[in-house]
Amino acid sequence: MNQENNKEKKFGKPQGERKSFGDKKPYGDRKPYGDKKSYGDRKPYGDKKSFGDRKPFGDKKPFGDRKPMEDRKPFGDKKFEGERKSFGDKKPYGERKPFGDKKSFGDRKPMGDRKPFGDKKFEGDRKPAFRQDKPFGRPAVPAQTGAVSGGRKVALEVLTEVLHKDGYASLVLDQKLTNANLPQVEKRFCTNLVYSTVENLIRIDFALAGFLDDVDSLEKRVRDILRMSACQLMYMDRVPSSAVVDEAVKLTRHIGMENMTGLVNAVLRNLIRGMNEIKWPTPDEGARYLSIMFSVPYWLAQKLMDAYDPETARKICAFRGEHFMTLRRNKTLVSQEQFEKILEKKVWNAQKGKVLDAWHVQGASEIARDTDYLSGHFSIEGESSMLAAEAMQVKYGMQVLDCCAAPGGKTAYLAEMMSGTGRVYAWDVHEHRVALIRAMMKRLRLENIRPAVRDACQLREDLEGQMDAVLLDAPCSGLGVMDDKPDLKYRVTQESVEELVGIQEKLLDTCCKYVKKGGTLVYSTCSLLPEENGMQIEKFLKNHPEFKLAPLPECFPESIKERYNENGVQILPHLDGLEGFFIARLKRV
Repeated sequence: MNQENNKEKKFGKPQGERKSFGDKKPYGDRKPYGDKKSYGDRKPYGDKKSFGDRKPFGDKKPFGDRKPMEDRKPFGDKKFEGERKSFGDKKPYGERKPFGDKKSFGDRKPMGDRKPFGDKKFEGDRKPAFRQDKPFGRPAVPAQTGAVSGGRKVALEVLTEVLHKDGYASLVLDQKLTNANLPQVEKRFCTNLVYSTVENLIRIDFALAGFLDDVDSLEKRVRDILRMSACQLMYMDRVPSSAVVDEAVKLTRHIGMENMTGLVNAVLRNLIRGMNEIKWPTPDEGARYLSIMFSVPYWLAQKLMDAYDPETARKICAFRGEHFMTLRRNKTLVSQEQFEKILEKKVWNAQKGKVLDAWHVQGASEIARDTDYLSGHFSIEGESSMLAAEAMQVKYGMQVLDCCAAPGGKTAYLAEMMSGTGRVYAWDVHEHRVALIRAMMKRLRLENIRPAVRDACQLREDLEGQMDAVLLDAPCSGLGVMDDKPDLKYRVTQESVEELVGIQEKLLDTCCKYVKKGGTLVYSTCSLLPEENGMQIEKFLKNHPEFKLAPLPECFPESIKERYNENGVQILPHLDGLEGFFIARLKRV
């Protein structure tokens, strides 16, 4: 019925008899389409005659003088259902064999007797469809047997930048993963592989050296492939050993080192067989033991043993903390209750930290693109860094100086504690780092910060005695955060530490002049070495008798306040569960 009706509507009058568009009556004068009665006068749908009883539409013959539909045969002179032949010369539907019994193109067997396309076996034994030599209906697709894991390729690129071109692991990794089209599971695998390899690099190299004759002669990328593969074999047990070796060989071939695939295969297989026979150093070997077993440069292991008792030095080197991100709310925009509700809506795992307003967050990927972060509702800042700002004890309307401010975490915290009043002068010697402070100001909507490109070693005489509080978070070795940034421990040298000690001393002598009488000076570093910390304060107090050590605020954890001595306090990761930091609070009297 619908087919006939649609045809009548489609064709209508022959083209020669139809009026032109301009001859039609106005809409108000002409009848509804097809001379039908209006909807109000028409009979209900159920009262219409069936197609067999009524005349064709408009009493006109079908297009081309054809017979009425009820008298003529279906298109192509085919018989009605049950009698007509199928397309071509096939038998009527009633007599034809079921679909499964007819032969396929080229006399193929019935479906019940023949094998699936491509002679594949059934589920459990059959090959993957994309590895057929001739997939049905399409050109052959080459097998992907030589494909390399995208996460491993990116990991190798990152290791090359970090270990051989002085790149920072966090920055290089973020850049590479942003540009790589990888699923989240591959990104997590790549991140874990990079950090685990760098964190345990010296121990991995020691293990591999037993199976290589001339390590230093290896091409850098081949050596890094061996390192990251050995890391998987020694520290990551989710991937079978055979698969690790296979992926390493593929990756070696991928970088164009086909001639080295045999060596890579042999070294890794020997490592698997001989893992339990490696002769590791023993604790009585002192610094060598700490260096190899915990992947700390030998000179640093020796310095830590000289600065602390042997057991503390071992715990410092061995510490591997739980990795998380620390967030704190923007005090000027979000209350504690509001921030907790924000965290409840996230898919992150969030737990309260040891410091007031600090939250430990896990499972947050690309947090810098989070809408609440972009709206300025929270900042990313370590708890020890927050304590350094808390030690300033700023109040409304104060004039405050942050001497080495970039990237601006402590600057923002100080500005928020003053609720937008007073002034926080934020200096840094590099323009691009001051730009980070300006961007942070805009995101957090803090108007009481005054950033400037300035070398804090150069005295500004017009500001002498003008500041209520001065924060000197001095440039340092950063060894207190080497658990979070493991590449730092390979970047620092004895010579660089000596150079930093001289800069710190000069900064203290200069910046203390900005503190007014009764004002506060806070000195902090993220280092573990006494020459950068307590020894600096001891020397400073001898040279500047106008300053005295002041007590820490009540907001500090009790365990830290108990260890506060005449030169400040050393925060230790394994002991306090915080970033390694040193803080000394001084008063000008």
